[in-house]
Amino acid sequence: MKSILSGIFAAAFALNASAAQAQDKPPLKIGGILDMSSLYADITGPGSETAAKMAVEDFGGEVLGRKIQVLAADHLNKADLSANIARDMLDNQGVEMIYDVAASATALAAGEIAKARNKIVMFNGPGSIRLTNEACGPYTIHYVFDTYGQANVTGLAAVKSGLDSWFFLTADYAFGQDLEKDTSAVVTKTGGKVLGAVRHPLNTSDFSSFLLQAQASKAKVIGLANAGGDTINAIKQAAEFGITKGGQKVSPLLAFVTDIDSIGLETAQGLLLAEAFYWDLNDDTRAFSKRFMERTKRVPTSAQAGVYSSVTHYLKAVKAAGTTDAAAVIKVMKETPINDFFAKGGKIREDGRMVHDMYLFEVKKPSESKGRWDDYKLLATVPGNEAFQSLEQSRCPLVKK
Repeated sequence: MKSILSGIFAAAFALNASAAQAQDKPPLKIGGILDMSSLYADITGPGSETAAKMAVEDFGGEVLGRKIQVLAADHLNKADLSANIARDMLDNQGVEMIYDVAASATALAAGEIAKARNKIVMFNGPGSIRLTNEACGPYTIHYVFDTYGQANVTGLAAVKSGLDSWFFLTADYAFGQDLEKDTSAVVTKTGGKVLGAVRHPLNTSDFSSFLLQAQASKAKVIGLANAGGDTINAIKQAAEFGITKGGQKVSPLLAFVTDIDSIGLETAQGLLLAEAFYWDLNDDTRAFSKRFMERTKRVPTSAQAGVYSSVTHYLKAVKAAGTTDAAAVIKVMKETPINDFFAKGGKIREDGRMVHDMYLFEVKKPSESKGRWDDYKLLATVPGNEAFQSLEQSRCPLVKK
């Protein structure tokens, strides 16, 4: 009896010691650098933080005996602030991985800080192809979409359908410039013509002078190389000026379901757009989106869905590697296919591009919609190896040719 009691006490002591040891371990911190309050807040913002927290909860809340902690900060769409936040997170707060970093200029700034410190950074909200070209790094992952993929899917479909002359309204920073450049290349390669372009300041409220120039060009398509609030305002004002009724088609080269919701189907109907994810694609996307909606009262954007998927993929790799060491974790991440509601057979290449299917949608007419968020008709599924830039075209120094 005495020996049995001794064994029970010893086991209890060991369990308590193990629990105490787990409590002694510092938390594993992941940090989001987000647009919480400006023109990209609906696309990423609080929804991206929620998606990261959902991923952590579903994973079990801890890994390698360490509690997982989700941090988030608002970069206010300022590149220098984004760099400072990344520096503080990695140098002072003990963050092991940075996620999302909405907007390209802010992402390029934060990416350089992470690269200098050999830390993993996963981009979900930004689109610039530079992130996997000149600015690529051994621990950089571009997960959701990029300007090349958006241009390739939307531009190709438009030109093939006879919309072969273009004029661009371009947000005057890295993302807009890259989106215009990549779409122009697709248009001309497919036999179309680019008749001109005009640059507008980021987060502008008045598009009248830019739209009048586009209208005067007589281009069949006005390509919007911008995003978020800029895309919403440009489409609304184009409708107010009667541009779309006059026969010109407005093509948002990057639009999200939240943008279409803000614009309304009456104005947005018929728009062609490329997306990496849509909440109503299948049973898996609907199941995740229902849970997300219970928390946020809105469906997830592709960027927010990508945050959940990429954070989950990272945590699985940490567990499999048995360490948070960036080199060991990134090796597992690149070796392991991604199969979840966001991507089937997704793969992270040596340039950091996560290759997955892209989708071409047409925005529904009001009469076709069954209710709020029922906005898209699927026109085509484009395999990842056709949608994204090939490794042969890559300008990433890590790609061996």
